[in-house]
Amino acid sequence: MSAPVRARSAAPLDSEPSGAGDRPADAALQVARRWHPWRWVISAAVLVLFAQFVHGLATNPGWDWATFAKYFTAGSVLQALWMTVKLTLWGTVLGFALGVVLAVSRLSHNPVLQVIAWVYIWAFRSIPLIVQLLFWFNITYLYQTLSLGIPFGPGFFTFEVNGVISGFTAAVIGLALHQAAYSAEIIRSGIISVDHGQIEAAQSLGIPRRRQFFKIVLPQAMRGILPNAANEVISLFKGTSIVSTMAIAELFYQVQVIFGRNGRVVPLLMVATIWYIILTTLLSIGQYYVERHYARGSARALPPTPWQMVTRKFAEIRDAGVSVPRGATK
Repeated sequence: MSAPVRARSAAPLDSEPSGAGDRPADAALQVARRWHPWRWVISAAVLVLFAQFVHGLATNPGWDWATFAKYFTAGSVLQALWMTVKLTLWGTVLGFALGVVLAVSRLSHNPVLQVIAWVYIWAFRSIPLIVQLLFWFNITYLYQTLSLGIPFGPGFFTFEVNGVISGFTAAVIGLALHQAAYSAEIIRSGIISVDHGQIEAAQSLGIPRRRQFFKIVLPQAMRGILPNAANEVISLFKGTSIVSTMAIAELFYQVQVIFGRNGRVVPLLMVATIWYIILTTLLSIGQYYVERHYARGSARALPPTPWQMVTRKFAEIRDAGVSVPRGATK
């Protein structure tokens, strides 16, 4: 059987350079590989520095990994970790719920709501978080009792503020109100990023406003909201350490108490650091899959997840190992 005929250049035959007829018809054009020596030098230097760092972690007695292992899963540390998670959860839920209200108010056509929402965002973004937390923690200096009733009139129900707003409640209120100011701007920016022409097209087709928002605006707005919202949640999770100033037994406060007793500062700080890294990683994984869910429709096919790439590579290796090429056996 003759060799397959390859497509030749459209240039005239007499324009071929001398010696072209000596090259085989099926010879592939070899492209000279470009070398990057400095890329290898920098990579080697980074690997050496990383190896030195790991060696220092393993051999430097100052890290005191025995103390780290002793307190990493201690009961008091795990309880403090759960307190941190609860502060993050309540601050996120209440903060973003209020942020939605503020974002809708800023986008409304009511000038009163626009001004109130703008003043709230301006005020709570201007005041440091620690000041807000200490204010709510000491709210009883201003109001010993609160009453529910007719505005500027008689009250029907009165209760003691000190019995209702505990340290944990004050921390949740401060974190949620602070978070609402930032989440409102994140939500508003995501909504206004959607092309207004799509909304006009939906209105011309007679699609109800509720369906316009949930089927057209929200899925596209979430693509812009989620990355910034996830950053805010992670910042809030790490920012809960600031409530240690209110003597609330969250993770960083409990670590401080322990190393204040035994003097093992570095290993106890590593306990808090590793727990922060673990939970931040879990939040980042959740962010990836939520973003992937709302990315549907933005591309013809979504890229494979890391787990899908690993399983696919494993299947390729397995298939290559069990398959026997023709002519390999005698």
